Amino acid sequence: MRLVHAADLHLDSPLLGLSRLEDSDLADTLRRATRRACENLVDLTVAERADALLLAGDVYDGNWRDYATGAFFVRQMSRLHDEGIPVFLINGNHDAESEITRSLRLPPNVHRLATDRPETVVLDDVGLAVHGQGFATRAVLENLVPAYPDRIPGLVNVGLLHTSVLGAEGHDSYAPCTPEDLARCRYEYFALGHVHDRRVVNDGEHVAAFSGNLQGRHPREPGAKGATVVEVGPGARAELRHEVCDVARWTHVRLDASACADADEVLEALDAALRGIGLAAGSRPVVARVTLDGPTPAAPALLDAEWLRAEIDVVAEKSGAVVEMVRNRTRSPRAEDASPEAVAAVDEELAGAVASAASRLVAEPERAGELVAVLEREAGRRLRGAGLDLRDPAGLAELARRAEEELRARLAGSDPTRGSAA
Repeated sequence: MRLVHAADLHLDSPLLGLSRLEDSDLADTLRRATRRACENLVDLTVAERADALLLAGDVYDGNWRDYATGAFFVRQMSRLHDEGIPVFLINGNHDAESEITRSLRLPPNVHRLATDRPETVVLDDVGLAVHGQGFATRAVLENLVPAYPDRIPGLVNVGLLHTSVLGAEGHDSYAPCTPEDLARCRYEYFALGHVHDRRVVNDGEHVAAFSGNLQGRHPREPGAKGATVVEVGPGARAELRHEVCDVARWTHVRLDASACADADEVLEALDAALRGIGLAAGSRPVVARVTLDGPTPAAPALLDAEWLRAEIDVVAEKSGAVVEMVRNRTRSPRAEDASPEAVAAVDEELAGAVASAASRLVAEPERAGELVAVLEREAGRRLRGAGLDLRDPAGLAELARRAEEELRARLAGSDPTRGSAA
């Protein structure tokens, strides 16, 4: 038996990080990305001649702005109805029964499982039993798995559940359970939703897995996204295969610049990283967040944020990527790493005053906030777009610490000029 498992479609979800892309073709592609990924999912299900499609919650991102969102989904499910492919779905936290106030009739091949108790739907002609329970409200905090029914002998038994399992970074702890809870049901496969990264929870006799979301929506959802194709028979261990469905790809390039001698080498290293990501993405557009980090002699040459952004945009364009944000966290090698002669030449009283002032600002970031208040009023929004939030006390403390390192390094003479890329 062949099943396709997907989750977290978040149809018509507003994508983040598009402010620099307004009125561009790419912005339009990204706004339509969740719908196009859903169309790719339906194409995959038909091409695989799947016996069923399993949707483990959050088909919708919340209540529809209008009926167009629901009408789109009905059309896609009708395509599967015409192909004779049944669909099983549950409500998740975003499209919980209490969250969705509009509704349209779904075609008869779609089975939406109950939200007040675990429900079982059996397709004798296929040899499939699907057990599951959706969310009646947005925040389901109890473990639903102990109430799931026993497996039905002789059939392929599949569980549907929207859950954080033991918890996942960036995801609320809904319908928590343990891998052992899932295994005790003895289903051939447990199709999970809610966690947006593809992940196998149980890899033994009774497989349980997250398919991840269908389309990344911001830089914190990087890499290839799609659905899981499940090959399974009664009493057999499920075999999984991931298939991509996304139409645009997000990535976060974290470049350690510590081995770079100058700005040219930093940009060359970034060019190589973006080219590799572009090749992996194929024809899909890539939206990248770039973070430069590490102690490097190139740091002073990278301090001009406007220049750095322009250079990185040129590099990204060559690889077919668009840069959503640049964060420059590089720093000059610390003064204590400079030569003994350079350190000895630094006025001790001046160095002590620098260290004392920086220490006060690190310990009392509200003082730093007062110093940058005018800058925040005049350019705060633009700076936040570049990754610097002057309202964040922790960020201001880090800024003060870095300023001390830069100044001490310059006093010790480790302040190279910008490379020829400038």
